[in-house]
Amino acid sequence: MKRVEVEIFGEVYRLRTENPDGLAQLVRMVDSTMKAISQSTRTFAGSRIAVLAALKIAEDYMQLKRDYDDLIRLLDENK
Repeated sequence: MKRVEVEIFGEVYRLRTENPDGLAQLVRMVDSTMKAISQSTRTFAGSRIAVLAALKIAEDYMQLKRDYDDLIRLLDENK
């Protein structure tokens, strides 16, 4: 495991990971989502923005999962 230091929404985190490049990609996603939410809402509370970002990322994930499941269903129907 490698130790890495990352910054998300102005906060520094020291983490361990097997995949620093993959973690960097996740950090960019979370940080950019939090920044976008902070610019579009009136709240300045970091914890509230983090929860809203988590919900947004979860929503995106669920949509991708639904799309994937639909594609699998279509493939199964065409066998």
